[in-house]
Amino acid sequence: MKRLYLLALISIVLASCGSSRTTSEEKIHKTEKVSYKKFEAKRSNIVNYAKTFEGTRYKFGGTSKNGMDCSGLVFTVFNKENVALPRISRDMAKKGKRISLSQSSEGDLVFFRTSKNRTSINHVGLVIKSQRGEILFIHSTTTKGVIISSMEENYWKKAFVEVRRVI
Repeated sequence: MKRLYLLALISIVLASCGSSRTTSEEKIHKTEKVSYKKFEAKRSNIVNYAKTFEGTRYKFGGTSKNGMDCSGLVFTVFNKENVALPRISRDMAKKGKRISLSQSSEGDLVFFRTSKNRTSINHVGLVIKSQRGEILFIHSTTTKGVIISSMEENYWKKAFVEVRRVI
């Protein structure tokens, strides 16, 4: 009789394990989809907010509509979405995952070395469009303030260092 109870108990346990396994796999799959959509929405929000600063004048150390520098722009727009980044472009270049330029997409950071006398990164921009090889990024320049530029421009091609994905 004890053997019959033991056999029934083992059968129930095995049956329940099999059904819960499928359920947790489904939950994981659904969670991955939600997380991906959440990150895509966050990246889109960052890009859209960055575009609201287009035309803002350059101001060294600035982080507002009154004026901003390149890292101030990136710092401010990521901060609005509760993504903490360092305030300086060369420190930002140590965050996230390094990817190739061809893999870049909306919300990635592009880093540059714009001075021949410097060996470290001193400029950052935010990718706002990456489609069919065309990459546009928003950034703040000392002469024109916050503008949108293309990676196809010779100046930016020569100064380009790397792309990083923070989100």
